Amino acid sequence: MKFLSTAAVAAIIASTALTGCNSLDIGQTMYNGYVLDEESLALIPVGSSREQVLLTMGTPSTTATFDSEVFYYISQKRERAAAFMKPRLVEQTVLAVYFDEDGVVERKANYTLQDGKVFDTISRTTPTGGRDLTFLQQLLSGAGSAGNANAARSIFQNLGQ
Repeated sequence: MKFLSTAAVAAIIASTALTGCNSLDIGQTMYNGYVLDEESLALIPVGSSREQVLLTMGTPSTTATFDSEVFYYISQKRERAAAFMKPRLVEQTVLAVYFDEDGVVERKANYTLQDGKVFDTISRTTPTGGRDLTFLQQLLSGAGSAGNANAARSIFQNLGQ
């Protein structure tokens, strides 16, 4: 009888543990940026003013780099399987509102990941030209060794005076 009750308790614990593993949701979905609303988008037809766009859509995520004739509203969806893993970009939408020289909406465009390059709004890094050398590569190539030698010479010259 004691063996039967122990086996029953073990079976209940095992089934509870297995059920918990199946319903355990450790993944995470993160939404960043502007949430696009179709009703708000309908309120700014072609011919609307820049002020009307700002009042309806709000401040853009970014504007064109060289002139302010384009407003970009960017939204991203990222997922990760577990909290310690790096998020993976799953979906991205960029709404571009183009203005003419009078500040009137000329056209609107909606871009997705399939349309081009990913906007990296998370890392806040700017790629630069040239080569990135590791510490070991810098040591082996002698980068900066001439500057170090000149600094050492000037220190020793100053000591002799």
